[in-house]
Amino acid sequence: MLEAPPPSLPPLSLYIHLPWCIKKCPYCDFNSYTLQGTLPEEAYIKALLTDLSLEKERVQNRKLHSIFFGGGTPSLISPSSIHSILNAVFKDFSFEAEIEITLEANPGTFERHPFNEYAIAGVNRLSLGIQSFQDKYLAALGRVHQQKECIEALNSLQNHFNSFNIDLMYGLPNQTPEDAMKDLDMALEFSPKHLSWYHLTLEPNTPFHKYPPPLPDEESLWEMLIEGHARLSKAGFNQYEISAFAKPGFQCKHNLNYWNFGDYLGVGAGAHGKITEIKGPSLQISRYAKKRVPKDYLDPNNTFLAETKLISEKERVFEFMLNALRLVNGFSLDLFEARTGLEAHTIQPKLEQAEAMGFIDIRPTKIELTTLGKQFHNNLLEIFLPA
Repeated sequence: MLEAPPPSLPPLSLYIHLPWCIKKCPYCDFNSYTLQGTLPEEAYIKALLTDLSLEKERVQNRKLHSIFFGGGTPSLISPSSIHSILNAVFKDFSFEAEIEITLEANPGTFERHPFNEYAIAGVNRLSLGIQSFQDKYLAALGRVHQQKECIEALNSLQNHFNSFNIDLMYGLPNQTPEDAMKDLDMALEFSPKHLSWYHLTLEPNTPFHKYPPPLPDEESLWEMLIEGHARLSKAGFNQYEISAFAKPGFQCKHNLNYWNFGDYLGVGAGAHGKITEIKGPSLQISRYAKKRVPKDYLDPNNTFLAETKLISEKERVFEFMLNALRLVNGFSLDLFEARTGLEAHTIQPKLEQAEAMGFIDIRPTKIELTTLGKQFHNNLLEIFLPA
């Protein structure tokens, strides 16, 4: 009988959280804070660099696969500070030759810091939070920018970034299918290599959840979805994740590492990390989080770490599925075994249940989502919840 190959470590990414926004949007449930007064940039970057230096012990001789500046609104932070962070990363960490370095940006910050300066600082991919090109919908979403700023920002991106993402929503308050397609068509005019196109959801603990706005009916949402997918496909985009579309070769490496249950370091207020370790013949997987509130994160008398939690074998199944079942082309059972340290037969009954319900197809080499599985994704995930 052949022995199982020794366990190996997954790819490693770095997530850096910059928590402030000009104004927090009413649909947003991320760890972000409306900027009150002056941005404490110098103090925050100093703390963040110290936090970063403490993460080196988690690397285990791996090279960084990708870096992602998320928020909040990272483009509130000056390009010189982004440059300082990247200098520290490249000084203390090994990294892949073609490392992807993404920064999330808001068109409403374009006048503060022109986006070409982030390219000079070392960022090679920008993700621009447009959400809509129409002022009435931007106002309904509580965004701080208008169509004019969207166009100015995208014109700049085209000149300085070969790879950029446009973040766009549909199913907005009182939105018609015609207006949703206008947004999509306008985004495509700027020739992005990547589009995140997703449905507005009313997340718990947000103003929109407490006071729901008037949303389109199910028939209109379905029309938006079907027509939107058709237009993106015609424009040469491949859907590789439930809400992510890319031209060939321009899939987001950082997010793919999440969805393939890879590892990542988390630096900054409220940042999360996931780390795999080899313990003899087995894998040990843990998650950790940093202090959420910037005031606490900046307190020199406190540690950055808020919590660490080992992920049990039962929890690993659900966490893997929570990510991998977002991938349109599915995942292999070999990947499941490599990333969770569990044998594939442990999930066979639940896979068969999901297939019987029409949510997945079990192929000889991989598991694939069906159209029904994409549409009822939450129902599919419930099958894999720990008892």
